Amino acid sequence: MNQLDIHEVLKHLPHRYPFILIDRVLDYTPNETLTAIKNVTINEPFFQGHFPHRPVMPGVLVVEAMAQACAILTFKSQGTYPGDDAVYYFVGIDKARFKKPVEPGDQLLIKVDVDRIMRGIWRFKAEVTVDEQVCCSAELMCTYKEIKE
Repeated sequence: MNQLDIHEVLKHLPHRYPFILIDRVLDYTPNETLTAIKNVTINEPFFQGHFPHRPVMPGVLVVEAMAQACAILTFKSQGTYPGDDAVYYFVGIDKARFKKPVEPGDQLLIKVDVDRIMRGIWRFKAEVTVDEQVCCSAELMCTYKEIKE
């Protein structure tokens, strides 16, 4: 199995606290699939305001966790790492569905599969489950672009 601990995850994503949303990669196959986890704790900064009486992880952050998993799979597929001269952009989302709220104490199991690669745009099918129940699914599109000053 191809696993990445948090130290390797940090090498493959430019994100840092509080925006790193992948804790570990359980397995991946370049150009095909990746499975990762995110441990959700009450200490997450967004829980202070979303919602104080019933903490729920914002859906956009669940989608962002899926996008970060897609970025890692792209870097592993290309044998590259993020650099200061380019950014991995999230360029599209289709068919997003939220089925179950994510709460403190949940462990997100994030699975992303490459659907198509065309002209530098990667399209993925992604799904997040908690205890084998689907929380979110979507089709995501991402690309890696050089920064031009």
